[in-house]
This record gives sequence, C-alpha cells and structure tokens, in this order.
Amino acid sequence: MRVRGIAARAGGWSARHRWAAVGIWVVFVVVALAVGTAVGRVDVKESEQLRGETRTAAEIVKDAGIQQPAGETVLIQSEDGRTTATDPQFRAAVTAVVRAVEGTGQVTEVTSPYETKSISEDGRSALVQFAMRGDADTAGDRVEPVLDAVAGVQKEHTGLRIEEVGAASIQKTFADAYGDDFQQAELSVVPVALGILLIAFGALVAALLPVALAVTAIVATTGLMGIVSHLQPMDNTANSVMLLIGMAVGVDYCLFYLRREREERAAGRDARTALQIAAATSGHAIIVSGVTVCAAMAGMLFTGLATFEAMGLASLMVVAVAMVGSVTVLPALLSLLGTRVEKGRVPFLHPEWRRRRNERLGRSVQEGSRLWAAVLRVVLARPAVSLAVAAGVLLAVAAPALGMKTQNLTLDQEFGNKLPIVATYDRVNDAFPGGSGPASVVVRAKDINAPEVTTALADFRAQAISSGASRGPVEIKVHDAENVALVSVPLVGGSDLDRASKSLELLRDTVRPATLGKVAGVQAPITGEVAGSHDFNEQLLGSVVPVFVFVVVFAFLLMLVSFRSLTVAITSIVLNLLSVCAAYGILVIVFQHGWGASLVGAQGVGAVVTWLPLFLFVILFGLSMDYHVFVVSRIREARMRGLATKQAITHGVVTTAGVVTSAAVIMVAVFAIFGTLSMQSMKQMGVGLAAAVLIDATIIRGVLLPATMALLGERNWYLPRWLHRLPDLTHDEPPAPVVAPPAPRPGAPLGV
Repeated sequence: MRVRGIAARAGGWSARHRWAAVGIWVVFVVVALAVGTAVGRVDVKESEQLRGETRTAAEIVKDAGIQQPAGETVLIQSEDGRTTATDPQFRAAVTAVVRAVEGTGQVTEVTSPYETKSISEDGRSALVQFAMRGDADTAGDRVEPVLDAVAGVQKEHTGLRIEEVGAASIQKTFADAYGDDFQQAELSVVPVALGILLIAFGALVAALLPVALAVTAIVATTGLMGIVSHLQPMDNTANSVMLLIGMAVGVDYCLFYLRREREERAAGRDARTALQIAAATSGHAIIVSGVTVCAAMAGMLFTGLATFEAMGLASLMVVAVAMVGSVTVLPALLSLLGTRVEKGRVPFLHPEWRRRRNERLGRSVQEGSRLWAAVLRVVLARPAVSLAVAAGVLLAVAAPALGMKTQNLTLDQEFGNKLPIVATYDRVNDAFPGGSGPASVVVRAKDINAPEVTTALADFRAQAISSGASRGPVEIKVHDAENVALVSVPLVGGSDLDRASKSLELLRDTVRPATLGKVAGVQAPITGEVAGSHDFNEQLLGSVVPVFVFVVVFAFLLMLVSFRSLTVAITSIVLNLLSVCAAYGILVIVFQHGWGASLVGAQGVGAVVTWLPLFLFVILFGLSMDYHVFVVSRIREARMRGLATKQAITHGVVTTAGVVTSAAVIMVAVFAIFGTLSMQSMKQMGVGLAAAVLIDATIIRGVLLPATMALLGERNWYLPRWLHRLPDLTHDEPPAPVVAPPAPRPGAPLGV
C-alpha cells in the first residue's frame, strides 16, 4: 500500500534500519540520563512558588539580602496538667533544651520562653525558639541532629512532653514520607504492569516490550528534567506525576501497536505487511493521542504556578518521549524479534491456546471480546435507551461535584495521625493559637526609621490585635541598613485555615490600609503559610478559564483534522468532559463526604486538595483521548472500507475491546498504587485518576460512544464544505477489505 503519514514512514524506516533505530534509542536514553545527572536538577524554591503578595514579599527580602532562616520551635508541656512553667523541673527542662540545641552547632538565635514570654495562658506550655543555620530551602537536610538532641532531653525529663516542630522538621517529614511513597510506587508499578501484560499477551517477551519502552522513556525523561530544570525549576511532585503518566502511556502506546501487529499476523499477513499496517493505523492513533495529551499537559503552563508548570512540563516530556519511542524503536524491535515475540508462552493465557480450546469445544472463533460483543448487541439494539441510562448514571455520579469544597490540606489532613509531628503541630496551635504559622508583613520604605513609618508600624501592631485579627504578641524586627522591617503576626484561627484566612483578609483589607497604607512609598505585602495558601487558591482560580479553553479548543481542532469529522470532534469533547465530571463526583463522595473513605485510609479529610480538580481535568482530558482515538480510528477505518455505520461500530468496538480493557486495567492498577500511599494528596490523585479511567474505558467507550454514534448514523462523518480545506491528518487503511463480524444467534457462544 501507499505509505502516507509520519507514523507509517517512521515505522517503515525503523523496520528497514532496525539496528540503527535501536542503537539511536539506547544512545538517546543513556546520554539524556548522563547529561541530566551531570548538570544536576534545579528545584523550585519556596519564594518562587507563587505570584501576588507572596512573591512580592519574597523578592523584597531577596533584594535586600536578608537571610530568613527556617524557624524551629521546641514545645515543653506539662503532661500531668499540674506542673507549670514556674516549677524548677520545668525550668530545668527549658535550660536542657537550650543547651542541647546550641550544642549541635546547627542553630542560631536560640531564645528562652522566659525571655520572649512564650508561655501559654494556662502556664503549662512554653516554647524554645531558634533558627536553623544556612539556606532555609535545605534546612530539612540538616535538622536531624537537632531532632536527636531534643529527643535526648525528652528521655531525661519523663514528666514533661518535649517535642520539636517547625519549617525544617516539617520539611524533613514531607521529604521522608514523599521519598518512601515514591520508592513504594516505583517498586510496585513495574511488577503490576508486567503481570497484567503477561495475562493480556500470554507470552513473556511480548509482555516485557511495553514495560521496557515505558521504563526507558521514564529514565530518559528523568535526565531531560535535570536539563530543563535550569530553565523551568522542577520539584518532587513532578517526579511522581512523570512516573505515573510515563508508565501509563508508555505501556498503553506499546500495547496498541503490538496488539495490532499481532492481529494482522493472525489474519495471515506476512511480517512486513503486518508491521506496515500497524505503523499506519495504531502508529497514527498513537501520534494523534500523544499530541493531544501533550497539548493538555501544556495547559498547566498557563497557571503561572511553579509546581503546576513543573508537573505539566515533566508530563509533556515523558508522553512525547514515549510516543516517539512507540513509533520508532518499537517497529525495529518487532522486526528484529519476528515470531520470537511469542517466546515464553504461558499456558491457558496465550491466544493460540485459547483458539485451540475453542476449536475443541466447537465454539466459533470470532475476533474481539465475547463480553463486549454481548454488551454491544444490547446497546446497538436500543441506542437511545442505552444513551439515556448511561448518561443518567454518570450525571448522578457527577452531581456531588457541584458541592465540592477545596482547600490546601493541613498537616494533620495530609498525614492523619500516622506521624508524631502532626500531633506536635496541633498541640502548639492549641496552646499558642496562630503561633506555628504566623503571617509575616514585609515592610519596605525609603527610610524605615522615619517618624511616619515608625508610627505606622506601631499603629499596625496595635490595630492587628484590636481588630481581632491577632491576639499577639506582634513582633517587629527592623533591618536598618536595608530599610526593611519584618512583622510577625500570629493569626486568630491558628491551624483552622478558614478562620485564619478571615484574619488574614482583615489584616490585608482593613488594618494595613488604615496604617502602613497611608504612608507614601511604603510597600507592605503580607506573606506566610496562610497567605501562601490564600494566594495559591486565588491564582489557581484565575487560571481555570484559560487552561480550560486552551485544552478543549486544541483537542477539538486536533480531532477535527485527524478524523475529518465535525461530529466526531464534538462528541469526543462532550464524552471526555462527562468522564472528568464523574471523577470529580467520586472524589467528593469519597474524600469530602467520606463514603468508602476508610477503604483508602482517607478518614476525616473533608475536602479535596485545591490543586487536584484542575490537575485532573488536564491529565484526564489528555489520557481519555488514548482510548477514544484508538476506538474511533478502528470504526472510521471500517467505515471507509464500505461497512455501514452500525457494522463499523461493532467492528471497531469489539476488535479493540481486548486492548482497551488491558490498557485500562494497567492504567487503573498504576493509578491505584498511588491511592495506597500515605500522603492524602497522593491518595486523592490516585483514586481520581483510577476511577476516571475505569469509567472511561467501560461506560464511555463501551456504551455511550457506540450508542451516540449509532443514533447519529451517517452524520458521524459530517464535515461542512467550508472546512474541507483543513489539513488532512487521516491515515491510509490496510489493503484488505474489512469483513463485518457475523451477528451471532441469540444464546449462541461467542469466540474469545
């Protein structure tokens, strides 16, 4: 056949130059990893995470050359409720803590609660405060000796509770938990995917190919992330997302390609023709799907949030690498292996074994899935009813999303009661409301010691307390040489983010304009943990519309030129949006309302993490195209060969059911692994993705898509005359005509 299209040409070249193609791929993976390791990876700094007031405050501090070390706090608290801060035993413990932390050589600015009046109202709790030496962004790497020293004091004073919490210790907690989670995911993903592929293919070599492609794509992208990080800083979340997406799409793309090549050989094609057909059909579908996924991931770049930009870029790169590998090195490997791809056959699982079993049992051998053929028979017999029922179910599942509550998870919501530092954080907040996460006002003036500035600072301190935003103490630290003052304001509400956010708004909207805002030339952005959460939410909300418009419009245009059908493009968008909305509903049901939350260890969360809805929309909209493009490509292929629309639908859905089911099971298994991790944000991400893919591969592709196309009939292929000038990205079809599968008699057995 005449070869047209990038995928077909790439596959043909790779098959002819197979050793060169494999060699180029290996060199690319090795060089990318080596260069990325050599140049190192640049991670996003806290000060670069956001825009708005939080970013402005960070820039003022940076421009002034002021080092803001990571603050740490040691809580000394009476366990029996009778000992107070004035008792000798309590004073001895405070002195021991001060000596112990100073003795590590890792801290500075150690203060006693008797000097700073950091003693709770009931007198049973006190805080020893200090700062970690060195860069605040890496303080978590140096805090362990300090934690050990505090633990040593605790052993000597058993009548008191002595615990440490702060920016560095929380940073270390996150890093350790995240590292353990990431390692668990890495160790679980590959065996799970390999096991499912072994069941799907029934041969060890065939099962190893998709895993090898996905793993090498992930390795190469790891190196590329290091290189690109010097232009766009990365972070640990981007690592997890890259692993997740890389494993899912890498395996899926290879699965689509290998399954089609296998199918053509089983139909009697010679090896060269089978590979050529797979390149022109599945290879084309992979490119369309890959470009759509990349475009969806690129939508994250519109948020302006450094973490989202890192996740989007990492996901985009791993999808692009997996896509290129699938249409280049995979044909070369299949050409090299030939029939040896069937080596390591597993009894009971290999298609040949199943074919012989069917012959012995006298069953007709038909291509496709018996289960989905039966489902499709019902759907196509009553497409309107099937459409109404399936759409109704999904809309019912999606309905709870209308009441979705999003928030940045607090430490206790993220880790529950699994980590001791969570309980320490809560105890500090209970004894000193707002003290563990105060707001910080960064004041810059031409002359920080000018009378009007000094008066404004004093007024701000007084009104912050009188307005009810803070109970104090409000501390002011002036840097004379830099003309900057740092004001620390404990917020009323403490770890209750809703109450603390109201206190923050009171400071920003009422107290600041009435005091510092009246002095010309004074900047006073308010930052801190609560402010950062507030600014993140505001910026994320502002980016929803541009991200949504970009992703939807690009996907629509790509589907339009890939299938030369306005109807297919529109239905693709609608069905994908429906699966995303259903996933939102499941997240709300499980994590907000708590139905079935105990099954994934998510009790008591009560909200969906702020960044997840937009993240899920981008990821799912891209990944949903995998199945949609693959199934619709087979339907269109059959239609272009002369089958009636209903016959083409039957052919396309039934013949792709096996590979779509296998691909979906792998994706669900990979995503579900993240649902078992300790961090609640990772659980929510894993459950949301797994649920959406499961819905997409079953209800959407098995019921809604064929029912919709059956109702539309020939209108599926409608393209207005004025759109005929659009680029034609369709592919050539296999040379042999497609034969409609015979309609089985009611009750007759179907082949596997």
